Amino acid sequence: MQKSNHGTILNIPNLLTMLRIAAIPGLCVLLLSPDRRPCFWAAALFAAASVTDWLDGYLARKMEIVTVFGKFLDPIADKLIVMAALIMILPYDRVPAWMVLVILGREIIITGLRGIASTEGIVIPASNLGKFKTIFQLVAIIGLLLHYDYRWFFSIDHPLLVVNMHHVGMFYLWIATVITIWSGVDYLNKFVKLIAR
Repeated sequence: MQKSNHGTILNIPNLLTMLRIAAIPGLCVLLLSPDRRPCFWAAALFAAASVTDWLDGYLARKMEIVTVFGKFLDPIADKLIVMAALIMILPYDRVPAWMVLVILGREIIITGLRGIASTEGIVIPASNLGKFKTIFQLVAIIGLLLHYDYRWFFSIDHPLLVVNMHHVGMFYLWIATVITIWSGVDYLNKFVKLIAR
């Protein structure tokens, strides 16, 4: 017997995806302050939301409840929370505006191309480049949200290691930006070849 639309939409993977979207206002409120404590909790909330990105896909496949709604909403949730975090830290000069523009522009262009392809009945599968792009973006943003120096101690008076999380975040953001451009060009190339057939 076929499941109802209501039952199909309200499954655990889709609820996790919706939970990721619901976390965005809380993330934005925390990032209204550039201070260490709210930024730490913003990073923790972003990290938890990022885990749901993996978990909802895993559960959807494991439970064999991959839905059209989930396929539509999951990438949107990813893009929304990434862009929310990057835009909220722009006023604090933690991230170059041009990098945010590149990342946002790529997502808008690829989303548009997917829409065009779908109207032609063409499916362009996600590449590993896109997956790597997402991973590096998530790690970079966690570092940028944490921002401050974090110390690991031998003892209170003798730090073992001092790590500037902003530098860590920027290191991964540079990699993410390169892969963002690379994967965008790769997707555009696949799109042109498939449309030209």
